[in-house]
Amino acid sequence: MSIEMLTLLFFGTLLLFVFLGVPLTFVLGGVSVVFLYFTWGADAFYMVASQIWGTMESSTLVAIPLFVFMAMVLERTGVAKDLYHMMHLWWGGLRGGLAIGTLGICALFAAMCGISGAAVVAMGTIALPSMLERGYDKKLALGVINTGGGWGILIPPSILMILYSLITGVSVGQMFAAGVLPGVLLMVLTVLYIVVRCAFQPNLAPALPKEERGNMAEKMRALRAVILPILIVVMVLGSIIKGITTPTEAAAVGVLGALLSAIVYRKLTWGLMREASLRTFKLTGMIMWILFAAHAFSAAYQSMGAQALIEGVMMSIPGGPWAIIISMMVIVFLLAMVLDPVGIMLITLPVFMPIVQSLGFDPIWFGILFVINMEIGYMTPPFGFNLFYLKGVAPPDVSMRDIYSSVIPFVLVEIVGLALIMIFPEIATYLPKALF
Repeated sequence: MSIEMLTLLFFGTLLLFVFLGVPLTFVLGGVSVVFLYFTWGADAFYMVASQIWGTMESSTLVAIPLFVFMAMVLERTGVAKDLYHMMHLWWGGLRGGLAIGTLGICALFAAMCGISGAAVVAMGTIALPSMLERGYDKKLALGVINTGGGWGILIPPSILMILYSLITGVSVGQMFAAGVLPGVLLMVLTVLYIVVRCAFQPNLAPALPKEERGNMAEKMRALRAVILPILIVVMVLGSIIKGITTPTEAAAVGVLGALLSAIVYRKLTWGLMREASLRTFKLTGMIMWILFAAHAFSAAYQSMGAQALIEGVMMSIPGGPWAIIISMMVIVFLLAMVLDPVGIMLITLPVFMPIVQSLGFDPIWFGILFVINMEIGYMTPPFGFNLFYLKGVAPPDVSMRDIYSSVIPFVLVEIVGLALIMIFPEIATYLPKALF
């Protein structure tokens, strides 16, 4: 059978089982193992086992359950409530101030947690009802929480960046450093969008009445809420950037910070530890299956010779290297509308990375572009995870249609940010080069 027919049959089988509703991880792993057997025979399984064993020896893997556990603990401590109260007092007097403050809290949560759902659930529960009660436009409030929640996978520490590093072989520390300035850029662009829009449409996000803004003494007391979160961020990112710890060791430091927060807020109970541990075990188990599927897929893909075929197709795209990179971004953007980010990584990275490197592009820079696309996928209809997280905690009068339509202007802002990082790669590459 020709390589073209084999590739078509391989991907056609994958799509068939995906549309039948089989979990993507098991589809990739199962179909890949079957194709390996019929192309190389039973000996091919030793190759997969060898690759998996090599990954399992990586100490970087230990960081994943630690960061997940850290997020599970922080989600239940009450940090978000105090942060919102502080932001309410300091920013509420401005038009759009509650929305801007909510973005700030989401960025802080992103720098503590490493996952997307924590900030969306916390702000959807606390900030959304508050903004709606004070006359904020429903779509503006929903869009802000969706956007800010997605930064959890871009602003380090990020579990998706750890998986990217494991699949592609780049440095986790460099990926973390590369995510800082793009995260700041996207936050600044989103804040500017809110400020400009509220200047022209002040009824969208009115300033709070004076009696709700608090006096200076109340504002200063409220600042205590940021001490613990900033301490955790400094403990985690500061220790990595200064070279004191590896990302794995920094994850353990972050868990310590999360447990200290739980003690301070008097939420550290056996019930909290049990629930956080069980959720961590579930997510970690899922990630292990994902890594198995990634190696099986990569082995099957290479054994069929499909990599050379698709490289040839991509290289034939008119317009040169930049046209190829833009085509990759469009493919990932479209996939992100219907598949989960980890599944997209499994399908595309074994195909894209050899091409990216052969074209002379920085894999760290490409990784940031990839992660931003995944972040956009979290907030894009029809299957963006953040959309469903938010629907689960939103008031009953908020419909799925409201949530879908709220993300449109914010997706455009994110695309502008993505374009700026493509035009000026130093936004992503400056810190890794300076620090490592």
